[in-house]
Amino acid sequence: MGKNCANWFSLMILLLTMAACAQTKYTANVQSTYTNPVLDRDFPDPTVINAPDGWYYAYGTNSSWHGNMVNIQVARSLDLVHWQYLGDALPDKPEWANSTQQFWAPDITYDPESKTYYLYFASGHNGTKNHCIGVATSKLPQAPFLDTGHPLACGKDFTYIDPMEFDDPRSGKHYMFWGSDFAPLMGQELANDRVSFSPNSKPHVVLEPSKKPGYNHLVEASWVIYRKGYYYLFYSGNNCCGKDAHYAVMVARSRHVLGPYKRFKGVNGSGNGVILEKNSHWDAPGHNAIIRDEKGQYWILYHAVSTSKRNLGRVLMLDRIKFKKGWPRVEGDGPSYTAQPAPVIKK
Repeated sequence: MGKNCANWFSLMILLLTMAACAQTKYTANVQSTYTNPVLDRDFPDPTVINAPDGWYYAYGTNSSWHGNMVNIQVARSLDLVHWQYLGDALPDKPEWANSTQQFWAPDITYDPESKTYYLYFASGHNGTKNHCIGVATSKLPQAPFLDTGHPLACGKDFTYIDPMEFDDPRSGKHYMFWGSDFAPLMGQELANDRVSFSPNSKPHVVLEPSKKPGYNHLVEASWVIYRKGYYYLFYSGNNCCGKDAHYAVMVARSRHVLGPYKRFKGVNGSGNGVILEKNSHWDAPGHNAIIRDEKGQYWILYHAVSTSKRNLGRVLMLDRIKFKKGWPRVEGDGPSYTAQPAPVIKK
């Protein structure tokens, strides 16, 4: 058997195995408590989806696995606590980004009409210093996702990174949020095909960074939810990584999906919007996703660095969100490090 035939045969076996898994009904291993981290390996910038097959799938920024680089990481769980690492969701690089290893901050959505998963990601662009938002699709949530052939959008330096797709429950429209590099967070309506912007739409400034030093000086990692008449914009800020990392999760809200958004006054009344920042056990928490369990409780999935095991990188974390006086809050205003009540998952 030739090399190409062998590769084709291996791919078919992988797809058939994944399809069988997708059609299997599973029962969650429910437990009463959990302790962070929920995935004790480098898994930065997580996004999460509750897929129709009964699994939760999380996707993360590139990392290494068994000595090989993984472009977009993927893992799955039945209960948001026990995670099974699956490897690379984007094993083949897009042609427009095949000379880079900069694949960051994915986002995932599922279109029930076409039964298609859309994976949005940030990447460097061949031959330039620019970065782009790419789109890849798959009929399965595990892999492989295939690039659509062209970026959704590109921009100078790091302005077009950290994509987040949002389906507005009020209007039924689709939106894309992005931003970083000391520029504003932006939002724009997507077309129904989810791989292009809506005709005649234009980018809107969703949230301006602060000119003062601090968490809001550089803002990124948008995540939007809708609850009781308000759109809530979760975002992270300042320096995500390295020995000088100084990172936190903030929140702002608006009556309109594209803003303007008003920051939460903050746990100390400063107006900086912070709801999750470092403590003695966990450093630089941020770049979150929001998911609800089967009781309707909100959970924040994010990365953080252990102050005692920094060599593990940015591991996967989970904490519950409770709304107080119309604003989301995390107990203790920082990552939990003791046993916590687990998400509610049906048996």
